[in-house]
Amino acid sequence: METYDALLASIAPAAGTGRTIFDPATGEAVGEAPIHDLDYLEGAVSAAVAAQPTWAALGHDARSAALLKAADAVERSAEELAQLLSREQGKPLNGPNARFEVGACVAWLRATAGLPLEPETIVDDGETRAELHYRPIGVVGAIGPWNWPMMIAVWQLAPALRMGNAVVVKPSGNTPLSVLALVRVLNEELPEGILSVVSCGREVGARLTDHPAIGKIMFTGSTAGGRAIIKSSADTVKRLTLELGGNDAGIVLPDADPKAIAQDVFWGAFLNTGQTCAALKRLYVHDSIYNAVCEELVAVAKAMPMGNGLDENNVLGPLQNKAQYDVVANLVEAAKASGARVLLGGNPDTDQPGYFYPTTLVADIDNDNPLVAEEQFGPALPIIRYSTIDEAVEKANGLDVGLGASVWSPDLKAAREVAARIQAGTVWINRHGAVDPRIPFGGAKQSGYGVEFGVEGLKALGVPQVING
Repeated sequence: METYDALLASIAPAAGTGRTIFDPATGEAVGEAPIHDLDYLEGAVSAAVAAQPTWAALGHDARSAALLKAADAVERSAEELAQLLSREQGKPLNGPNARFEVGACVAWLRATAGLPLEPETIVDDGETRAELHYRPIGVVGAIGPWNWPMMIAVWQLAPALRMGNAVVVKPSGNTPLSVLALVRVLNEELPEGILSVVSCGREVGARLTDHPAIGKIMFTGSTAGGRAIIKSSADTVKRLTLELGGNDAGIVLPDADPKAIAQDVFWGAFLNTGQTCAALKRLYVHDSIYNAVCEELVAVAKAMPMGNGLDENNVLGPLQNKAQYDVVANLVEAAKASGARVLLGGNPDTDQPGYFYPTTLVADIDNDNPLVAEEQFGPALPIIRYSTIDEAVEKANGLDVGLGASVWSPDLKAAREVAARIQAGTVWINRHGAVDPRIPFGGAKQSGYGVEFGVEGLKALGVPQVING
């Protein structure tokens, strides 16, 4: 285990060759990130190509053992990683934030190491025997976002490594330090060459997506970014797993208890200060309990302190960057101008440092308002009335994205019937955004394709091979 300063120093570039990363809560410098060029990328890919066959030949048991040791390494440096993550990304140490994220990295590595993957006998009738196996792809490129930089990197690299691939990681330019430090810690327990990180700009990142030695790209980010990767990867026929933008709907059925669900609805929407792809971003509530749900959500939201993430009391932080702050602020202003009713927030203090936007709840808003129809990706939740279940389902399905959704009711049978009608990759009941390393996760419509997590996620990092005979 290293001190925070030693960990930060271990990933710093040579003096004068990097760029400064700033804390979104204070504007203060966090550290220097390297600017890797095309030659650096080529070196990382070449090392991965060279190291991958030996790593694949170890077999699942040995690779799983290595992932377990890597998880132990992350656990040893957990507090230092969480401190860096809080400073760079802005999320508080406590609540479902920085310490939670580093803990999730440990849990995901261990869960992925323990997933069973045995050959499947497809036919065995005495004349024909066919077995389905999964072989490594080779080298996987993993491109991650700035909202959960460490956790999503592990979502990508853990199954790729477990399946016998080597991995080249490209973090977001907004949060490179967190991922550089994470990979540095993981490599304490992994063979040389099989996991590397390239901190680069768009030109070098684009080379990763069309590089002939990269067999698969895993990407979590915007739908526009996913479209660009689809195009650039086409000439080399890369396999893709794309987890793209979402605008998740939640439907509260008329028999729900507003007080009982308020806390879980709040965190479904405001996890990571709303900066989560599968956060609840538009809430549909039946007329009969609409006002009560609004009141209970306001009561919960008022009790959630927002501020600098290093303050142990805070559970909500700033937006990670100015561009995202502007998206949220503009959408809320448009909602206010349309006559929607602001229940809480909507009044940022522009004199304080940092990209803080207050927790905002907006009621009596039209379904076609931009705050509803566009992904806000921040701490502002529109609450929309509905009168019939058919109306709520139609509105929930009315967008071209479908990552997640939720239904809220004590009647599980009724909730499941509504859930089955929603066009989304995952529909949770009485919770939202609860991902699990054992359960496949992926999007519908323009929220992407392919699945992550569980045995199905492992298979997506392999090439299916049938042995027939």
